[in-house]
Amino acid sequence: MDIKSALIEIFQSSMAGPFLFLGSGFSRRYLGLEDWRGLLEKYCVAGKPFEYYLATANGNLPAVATLLAKDFNKYWWEAEEYKKNVDRFKSKVIDETSALRIEICNYLSTLDQSKALSSDYKQEVALLSGLNVDGVITTNWDMFIEQLFPEHRTYIGQDELLFSNPQEVGEIYKIHGCSSRPNSLVITDNDYAEFNDKNTYLAAKLITLFVEHPIVFIGYSISDENVSSLLSAITACMGEDKLDQLRRNLIFVQRLNEGENPSISETYLSIDGTQIPLVLVKTNDFIPVYEAIDATKRKIPARVLRYCKEQLYELVRSSEPENKICVVDIDEIETKEDVEFLVGVGVASQEIDKPAKQGYATIKVPELIEDLLLDNKKYDPAQLLEKVIPTLCKNTPYVPTFKYLQEIGIADRDTYDDKCLQWNISKVVEKDLKTYRLQMYSKPFFRKYRHKDLAYIIDSCTPENASAYIPFLTRDKIDLDLLKKFLIDNIDKTEYSNSNYASSFRKLASFYDRLKWGW
Repeated sequence: MDIKSALIEIFQSSMAGPFLFLGSGFSRRYLGLEDWRGLLEKYCVAGKPFEYYLATANGNLPAVATLLAKDFNKYWWEAEEYKKNVDRFKSKVIDETSALRIEICNYLSTLDQSKALSSDYKQEVALLSGLNVDGVITTNWDMFIEQLFPEHRTYIGQDELLFSNPQEVGEIYKIHGCSSRPNSLVITDNDYAEFNDKNTYLAAKLITLFVEHPIVFIGYSISDENVSSLLSAITACMGEDKLDQLRRNLIFVQRLNEGENPSISETYLSIDGTQIPLVLVKTNDFIPVYEAIDATKRKIPARVLRYCKEQLYELVRSSEPENKICVVDIDEIETKEDVEFLVGVGVASQEIDKPAKQGYATIKVPELIEDLLLDNKKYDPAQLLEKVIPTLCKNTPYVPTFKYLQEIGIADRDTYDDKCLQWNISKVVEKDLKTYRLQMYSKPFFRKYRHKDLAYIIDSCTPENASAYIPFLTRDKIDLDLLKKFLIDNIDKTEYSNSNYASSFRKLASFYDRLKWGW
C-alpha cells in the first residue's frame, strides 16, 4: 500500500481529526529558517566566536543561549546598528536575556507565507493552507503556522495552555512560546528547566488529545528531545499497560536517508525503556501526507466546531442558561457568540420553497457566483430577484444580487427603494461594506498589509488568506479585473465540499458583486 492510501486508512479509522505536531524542520523546509544553532550564531556579535560559547556550555544550546544573551545584552544597548530598536523596545526589557529575545523575534517577523510561496515547496504550501486539521502543537516560534491556519485560536506558552480551557479543535498550541511575545520564548537553560518542571502537567492536559487524535509529527528527528520528553511524560501518565491506545495515533514523517526509498511502517520508539508504538513515514515528498489529511477532512470547519464546544462549555457552566433556538449558517459564524443553543450548524439548505420556473427551484449560491464571474447561466434576473434570491437571503446575506439589479435597470438606492422593497432582499442591499470582513483577520491585515494593494496580497498570501484580507482594502487599492480573475482561479473553493474556507470565498464573491455592480 502506498503512503497516501495507508494514511487515509489510518485517518478514516479515527473518530477525531488529525493534529499536526510541527518542529523546526518544518520552518526550515518552507521558510528557509536556520536551525537553532544557526539562529544563535546570527547574534554572536560581541567579539567572541560562537565556538567559545559552545565550549563553555559543553555543547548545551540552552546554556549557550544564556551565555550569548548576557554578552549580546551589553552590545545591544551600545551598538549604533541597534539604536532604533533600543529606543523602540527598551520598555519591554525585563532582564539580560530580553535583548536577544527581542532581536530573534524581530528577525522571525520578516519570515512569512510569501517566502514559503516562493520556495521549492509551493504545491505543499497550497495543500497545507487548505487543510481542516483539528489543531497544531509546535515548539516553533515563528508565525507561519498562524498564517497557514488563521482561523485557529492560538495558545502561547505552557501557562496559557494549562490555565485555559482548550477545546482540542481549531487550536494552535505554541508550547515553547511565540515571536509575537519575546518573553515567552523557551530559549535559555532556565527556560528549559521551568518548562520541564511543568511538563507533567502539560502531558496530563494533552493526554486525551494523544489518545483520541492521530498526531502527525513533521520537522522533528524521531529522537528529538522535545518530543521524547513530552511522550515520556504522557506515557507516564497513561501507564505502560495502556500504551496500545496510542497505536497508529503517533505518525512520524521523516526525510529519506541516502539510498532509502519512500515507505510507511509500524514500529516502536524506545524512551527510558518504554516501547511506544508509532507509524514511521519516510519520504522527501510531503504531498501524499497532506493529500491523505485532506481526503478525510470534516464537512464543518474546525473553527466552527470550536465555537460550538466553547459555547456548550459555557452553557453547562452557567447557572442560568437561556433557552434559545436558532438556525445558523456557516457564512454567518465569526465568533462563539454567533452560536446559540439549541443550534443547527451546517450548510443550510438553499432550495426554493416555491419554484418560480422549472429549473430555478434548485439554484444555489455557487451557481449564482459562477454566473457572476463567467456570465454563462442566462438566468432571468427578474425571476431570480423575485423568487430565488429572497429565499437564499434567509440563510446568508452573501448572495450575488447587484448584478441582477443592474440587469433590470436598478442602478442606485433611490430606484431600488421605489421599485424593489417588496422583494425582501434588504439583507444584501443594506449591508455595510465592513461586514464583509472577518474580524479575526483584522490585526494581521493592519500589521502587514494595510499599505499594500490587491496584487501584492494575491502574490504574497495563500488564496485562503487572501480571500479574507481583500475586503479590508480600500476601494482605490482594488483592481476589479484582477479580483475577478482571482475569484475565477479559485471558483472551486466556493463549494464547501472542496474547501474549508468556502465561506471566505463566497463573501469575497459577494464583495466583488457589490463593488462592481452596486452603489
